[in-house]
Amino acid sequence: MSAPSPRFFSQPFKYLHWASINKPAYFYSIIIGCAGPVMIVTVPPIRRYMGDEVGRPRIPQTYPIPKGPRPRPSGFEDDE
Repeated sequence: MSAPSPRFFSQPFKYLHWASINKPAYFYSIIIGCAGPVMIVTVPPIRRYMGDEVGRPRIPQTYPIPKGPRPRPSGFEDDE
């Protein structure tokens, strides 16, 4: 019979070792979950270093209305 699983908060490294062997889905969930906040801090400086633009144009909130008269579409009549 295998040993009982260690508790995460009392022995986190022992739990990660146990989970990596017996419950890989839990292990990778914890790793990905911990990587998220770290990436918030590290990715923007790396992107700026690689040459990514810092200021992007804002997304338009409305569609621009053209100036002047609008051409009437033709060729779509339903006359028989």
